[in-house]
Amino acid sequence: MKDTSSVGARTPETGKIPPLAPQSPPGLPALLPSSPPKRRLRQSIRLIVLLLLLGAAGFAGFKWWENAQTQLPAGIAFGNGRTEADEIDIDTKFPGRIAEILADEGDTVKAGQVVARMDTSDLEASLSKAKAQVQLAQRALDEANANLKQQQTEVTFAKQEFARARVLVPKGYATMEMLDTRQRQVDSATAAVAAAEARIGQATHGLEAATHDVELLQINIADNNLVAPKDGRIQYRLANVGEVLPAGGKVFTMLDISYVYMDIFLPTMQAGRVVVGAPARILLDALPEQPLPAKVTFVADQAQFTPKTVETQAERDKLMFRVRARIDPALLRAHPELVRAGLPGLGYVQLDPTQAWPANLQTKLGE
Repeated sequence: MKDTSSVGARTPETGKIPPLAPQSPPGLPALLPSSPPKRRLRQSIRLIVLLLLLGAAGFAGFKWWENAQTQLPAGIAFGNGRTEADEIDIDTKFPGRIAEILADEGDTVKAGQVVARMDTSDLEASLSKAKAQVQLAQRALDEANANLKQQQTEVTFAKQEFARARVLVPKGYATMEMLDTRQRQVDSATAAVAAAEARIGQATHGLEAATHDVELLQINIADNNLVAPKDGRIQYRLANVGEVLPAGGKVFTMLDISYVYMDIFLPTMQAGRVVVGAPARILLDALPEQPLPAKVTFVADQAQFTPKTVETQAERDKLMFRVRARIDPALLRAHPELVRAGLPGLGYVQLDPTQAWPANLQTKLGE
């Protein structure tokens, strides 16, 4: 008989049969607890989708604003580029040791300003010797001049003696032998004058050579004072005090603040309309609110990309030409803080002289 004492038994408190707990079939694991409500899962999915839609809308709005900002009239072209400035190396003319450094990186220097000095003690000693040679040559020249005067006096006296003898010979007071002697004295004195004049010329040349030696040494000493060849800004300092450099050793690299430009590349249809001297604008990423006025100074006559022998119209449209826009040197001198090399930005070129600049490219710095 089956034991039914526990199945369907009534509870003494209520007198009702309690519900049986669900049981797993034999051989299967126990039933898991019930999962979270489906409504909460659907809400999470809706929230994620909403965030994605908002992000996409924001990105689309930004791209629309960016495209609106870069839209230009048909008479203006633009291209990407970086500002560049001519670099000038300040080198040594002679081998030597650096004695002084008078400038550092970032300093603005003027043309002719001394930025470093080399040790010139050996040249100073040679200069002192050359000056002594000048004094010696000057004394030799003075002696030659005095000797010339003496010889000229001898010539005068010999001519006077010859004149007297020539008068006395016809009267019988002097012999022909005496007359010949007086003639030889005149010739000898004249030759001595010529020799004295030659010595003066030699002494003069010696004095000039010694003077040139002094001047050369003075120039070499001056060349050992390294100066800035133009107005600019020191970009790199490549040596220090005490270093021994060969001839041509670099001490500084400076930027020429009067020549700052940006090279951009334009397609064939636009590059063909660019005229040298046309107005331009340079808009740096770091200074988006300050367009810099410039002018076109160069248009390449050859494409950067070598075309094929036979090309289609589409291939010709892909050819790019280099165009250089240079900032006005007077503007750079008035605003040296604008001299910056290596900054990325956009260069704009006016293709149509009647086309006005858009509001975002209007400049207050003047042209």
